[in-house]
Amino acid sequence: METTEKKARGKRGQGSVYLPSNSRNWWIKFSVSGRAIQKSAETESRREALNFLKTEILKHANGDAIDAGRVTVDDLYAVLLTDYKINGKCESWCERNWRVHLKPFFGGLQAKNVGTDTLNRYIESRRAEKAANASINRELSLLQRAFMLGYESQPRKVARPLRFHRLAESKPRQGFIEQKKYADLAANCSELFLRSLLCLSYTFGFRKQELLDMKVGQVDLFAGTICLNPGETKNGEGRKVSLTADAKNLLAACVTGKGSRDSVFTRNGKPVRDFRATWDKITLAAGVPGLLFHDLRRSAVRGMVRAGVPETVCMKISGHKTRNVFDRYNITSERDLADAASRIEISQRQAKVDDAEQVAEAEQPATIQ
Repeated sequence: METTEKKARGKRGQGSVYLPSNSRNWWIKFSVSGRAIQKSAETESRREALNFLKTEILKHANGDAIDAGRVTVDDLYAVLLTDYKINGKCESWCERNWRVHLKPFFGGLQAKNVGTDTLNRYIESRRAEKAANASINRELSLLQRAFMLGYESQPRKVARPLRFHRLAESKPRQGFIEQKKYADLAANCSELFLRSLLCLSYTFGFRKQELLDMKVGQVDLFAGTICLNPGETKNGEGRKVSLTADAKNLLAACVTGKGSRDSVFTRNGKPVRDFRATWDKITLAAGVPGLLFHDLRRSAVRGMVRAGVPETVCMKISGHKTRNVFDRYNITSERDLADAASRIEISQRQAKVDDAEQVAEAEQPATIQ
């Protein structure tokens, strides 16, 4: 049977171009590791088709070829999770964002189909769930990083990085409590686990998840320390904190009778995962309704700075990696401003006294020895 399709032409081993009978565009054909690849050059010019063939062969030779039709968002996020694990970052936080928020929307989608319209639909869906702009930004930043790793991999998994316009975020929350309100909260904590969580977060600025994930083996009562392992904190870095007497006594009660792999904070023998209802009750009873548990972290940073702890040491204790974020937690209150004014006034008065004493000494007649 005769055909009008032009036969493929080209040197053996270098691929070929051909013009199918039912197409105006030229096609290319070549082999890579025994696998035949055929695709349209999307041009009616044979010369341009030959150039396209050379480009595609070179891409495969350099490992830059992209098989975009088979790569899903799931594949890219798996690369991100591996990157977190290799670099000692908080893999659990990254995985949780995928499982709870990103996967229900992006799971199974081909990466090549994710663009501006898809991201906008995701933003609308998260806003419908009352998610804050800051949370949406963090989630999309993870997705963006996954695409970038796919773009930078050899061979490339996607043709281009993913870009999105960050949503406007509200100003940092200013919530914190003074020592008196902390005492009121502690007085209303009838459960040991919550009293201990309150103490550790208010004193050292531990994040809630860092505490809930803590195992007995991370507590050393003889040395009086808590050790957070690398990869189990938000910034991926481990840190060690020396305990106060109050914190040590509370932790001793929490770990009694437990094995090294057991959770430190338990309720009725089970690890604590959520205590929002109990938290709402004690904050209402203490006269601070609406206080977030995370506000204790801000209170801790503020308290350490005002206690005279060097800020570099504060950052190591609280786990703040950058000065910019640390400064956002180091909140200044009206009382701080009043204290500053009092100190300035005292300093100025002392300076006047010192000046007067120097003048008096200068005016005294010199004594002859």
